[in-house]
Amino acid sequence: MKKILMVTTVPVTLRSFLFPFIKHFRSQGWLVDGMACGISEDSQCLKIFDNVWDVDLSRNPLDPRNFLWAPNTIRRIVEQGQYDIVHVHTPVAALVTRYSLNNLRKSSKVKVIYTAHGFHFHVGGNPLTNNVFRTMEKLAGAWTDYLIVINHEDEKAANQYRFLPPERIRYMPGIGVDINNYNRQQVSKTDIDRVRQEIGISLADPLLLAVAEFTPNKRHKDMVQALAQLKRTDVHLAFAGEGLPAFVDEIKQLIDELGVKSQVHFLGYRSDIPTLICSSTAVLLTSKREGLPRSIMEALCLETPVIGTAIRGISDLLADECGLLVKVGDIQALSDAMVWIIEHTSEAKIMGERGRKRMSDYDINNILDLHTKLYTEALNR
Repeated sequence: MKKILMVTTVPVTLRSFLFPFIKHFRSQGWLVDGMACGISEDSQCLKIFDNVWDVDLSRNPLDPRNFLWAPNTIRRIVEQGQYDIVHVHTPVAALVTRYSLNNLRKSSKVKVIYTAHGFHFHVGGNPLTNNVFRTMEKLAGAWTDYLIVINHEDEKAANQYRFLPPERIRYMPGIGVDINNYNRQQVSKTDIDRVRQEIGISLADPLLLAVAEFTPNKRHKDMVQALAQLKRTDVHLAFAGEGLPAFVDEIKQLIDELGVKSQVHFLGYRSDIPTLICSSTAVLLTSKREGLPRSIMEALCLETPVIGTAIRGISDLLADECGLLVKVGDIQALSDAMVWIIEHTSEAKIMGERGRKRMSDYDINNILDLHTKLYTEALNR
């Protein structure tokens, strides 16, 4: 029986992105285990994995636990499990795991694969931190059998800086989205009416939706400022997601200062994202850094127009006139894009339909097939 260990820093990454992979490879006869900090307390992970393993990792790269105690745990579990493949995700888990297994790779059958969900260095980033993160990726590349990148900027960088030999760097269009699940035909008018009633708006009111964790990187404040510039009380902005409480408080204070409190709605964690997207006039994402954002893939599948910042990942998805791109931090351009979407309903509808047509490459079945081929190649090396 072939064995794979999937490693992330925290369980939420496994739940949010990797469950389709676990189900698929278990159905193909693989033993699939999971490792993350606190995974043994996650009921969903306990159900879906064959086995789960706790490891003392922190999302803070400077936390000493990451290199004091975690490496011994990782090495012990991988040696005992006799895994064929260890597939790592998220920056801290990826760096620590690859470091931990470097010597073991040389003396055992295990192959280490790293999916970079967006390098921490990027075009437009701080030159000093960019250099630090590039150096770390270069160092860790020597401990890696295959590197998967999910956008073209990272693909170019990985080859330019030779993190690995070119034949072991693989571009894949994301980690997959279930096109059948994200289908506008499956969302009823009744559900859309329910969402708008919950928010307290009519069917005629334009609704702009952001599905994003509350962190400074997502730049929620830009969306609030752009909304305020519209000076239209009929336009509403909804935030779906959770995050840093202090940051949420800052946004609420800004909303009060700009006088748009009645137009901005905090929806918290939601399990009805397809309905929310179909209820919206457009989906927004104003981040300064992304890998390949899932919220935009979901919006494109559901034929909903998108306004995003012109950065890696977002630019990949909104190519071929599948959305509107604005410069990071350009409030006026963002406000103008909102107006265009609201006032050009026919053109915006065509834009949304165009988006769904190009999502076949990003379909989960295609991504699973690419992973199957890569795992087979890795096992035969």
